[in-house]
Formats: sequence, C-alpha cells, structure tokens
Amino acid sequence: MLRILKRILLLVGLVVVLVGGVHLYAGWRLHGALVEAGLSDRVASCMTRRMVKRLSLPQLVRLQNLQGDKPTIGAWIRAVELVDDRKVIFVTTSSAALCKTGLAR
Repeated sequence: MLRILKRILLLVGLVVVLVGGVHLYAGWRLHGALVEAGLSDRVASCMTRRMVKRLSLPQLVRLQNLQGDKPTIGAWIRAVELVDDRKVIFVTTSSAALCKTGLAR
C-alpha cells in the first residue's frame, strides 16, 4: 500500500513539474517573440508576466506563433486580433497599455 502511495505522489509531482515547466517555457518563447517583434525588453518582460498569469497554455502558444515585424505596440495588437480570441485580445491590449505607460511592472 505504501509503495503504491509513493508512486502516485511521484507521478503527481512529475505532472506538476512538467505542466509548470511547459507554461514557463511558453512564456519565455512569448517574451522572445515580443522582443523579436520590436518591443523593448522592459515592455516585453512586463507584458509576458501579465499574459502568462492570465492566459492558458494554448492561448500562449497561439500568441508566440504570430509572425512578422511588429515594431509598435499598435502593430502587435492588430496582429493579435487575428487570433480571434476575446480573452487574448483583452489581456494583450490591457497588458500593452499598462506596461507601456509604466502603470504595471
């Protein structure tokens, strides 16, 4: 009985680490996509922190896959609107506004 309990706890711990790691990796890739799109590192870091907290893993993956040069936040938001997900658009827009103005860090 104790052996089965240990295996279950080990499996649960492994799943938690994998899910957390995948989420962090997606956030790291999203940060890279924002910087590569032309946003400053400060704004990209701020936006990434906010979006990782508020969006699911599939939503983050869709965002990180946006292609093309987006040198301004307006260009980035127009590209995000193509994702066609209201929550993604709202979180990205509010994060961009708050991070660009310095109201969020």
